[in-house]
Amino acid sequence: MKAAAGSLLASRRRRLLLAGLAAAFPLLFAVVPVSPSSHATAPPHRHHEHERCHHDDGRGFTLPAPVAEALLHYAASPETPQLTRAELSLAARALTTSRAAPRNLLVFGLGRDTALWAALNHGAGGRTVFLEEDASWIDAARAAHPPGLGLEAYHVAYDTVLADAGELLLLRDDPACVAQPDLAAAIAASCGLVPKGLPAAFSEVEWDVILVDAPTGYDPSRPGRMGAIYAAGMAARARRAGATTDVLVHDVDRPVEDMFSRAFLCEAYAVEEVGKLRRFVVPSHRGDAVTPFCPPEQDAASV
Repeated sequence: MKAAAGSLLASRRRRLLLAGLAAAFPLLFAVVPVSPSSHATAPPHRHHEHERCHHDDGRGFTLPAPVAEALLHYAASPETPQLTRAELSLAARALTTSRAAPRNLLVFGLGRDTALWAALNHGAGGRTVFLEEDASWIDAARAAHPPGLGLEAYHVAYDTVLADAGELLLLRDDPACVAQPDLAAAIAASCGLVPKGLPAAFSEVEWDVILVDAPTGYDPSRPGRMGAIYAAGMAARARRAGATTDVLVHDVDRPVEDMFSRAFLCEAYAVEEVGKLRRFVVPSHRGDAVTPFCPPEQDAASV
């Protein structure tokens, strides 16, 4: 009885907190400046027609094609990746440490750092997929991308708007969203956070690293990243038992990215934050009916 009462009290506290956050969203947008996403204004990157680069050191040393492509691209272009050097270092660690590389990398967004992600995740066996809200960006990037490097990108049409973020945050207490084993079950339960336009590629592999840097979320009419953050967390929880997923969320200085990542990726799973990039390590929940959506609040680790 005592444990049940404590659980009920914690649930009531969380509902009150979420309700307060929802009511505060208009004020947050008024007092916290949200800078336009560089993704929204930057042109797609341009590639040069090189599939590999040789450096004659007497041993026939050859750079992998994606690495050579990235070096040539950034050396010959005024474009730079959208993340800072410190943020990129955090992402690189997630891609190259703790488990064998290359890894399956899913990126919400397609922009100036596309060549970089391909380079960091080069090699046989890994898959790098980009999900982009603007179909014209995909067309332009494919036209400029050397066929040998195989840009894999898909269009996603989001049906959320940033103005509804406060209401959607309250779904943190909705069983339709937080008591489901995977996104398919969440769709069947009518969870309003599931992006409806995810391609088949999303569920074809288990993702080792997911970067959420899209869709755009710099004014109330834009889709916002609520659904992308939720989908990333659910993909991690649905992996094979024992697996973990690094989920990176960019622009956590903004209200939506900050609050939704804490609510749906869980503060207890946050392990590192550099600049505007926050890293979560989310374990699989598959086959574990005991593990709650998020660990108990008292076990949460500070970022």
